[in-house]
Amino acid sequence: MWREFKEFINRGNVMDLAVGVIIGAAFGKIITSVVDDLIGPFLGLITGGIDLSKQELLLGGVAVKYGSFVQSVINFLIVAFVIFLLVKAYNRFRKEAPTPPPTPTEALLAEIRDLLKAR
Repeated sequence: MWREFKEFINRGNVMDLAVGVIIGAAFGKIITSVVDDLIGPFLGLITGGIDLSKQELLLGGVAVKYGSFVQSVINFLIVAFVIFLLVKAYNRFRKEAPTPPPTPTEALLAEIRDLLKAR
């Protein structure tokens, strides 16, 4: 069992996934900070400082905190939009690698293919 576990952990995909999860968690903290510390205050100015998370409805002595849910949905939409903008900016500045010219072998094979098609 230990040997199987060791083989499982040493697979490249598992290690790549682990690194992705760790980087994703760190990136999530950055995005949360951008939303809470940079975008949130501007939205507070625009809305007059309304805090939806405190809104609740009392039903039979039970508090239904609908405001917290609404605030979570708004936060999700803001985070999703910020991530969209970051990915869009990243894709714009990322340079596409030029297609390399065909190797002599590939050029010869393409010529043979074209001759066979012409027959």
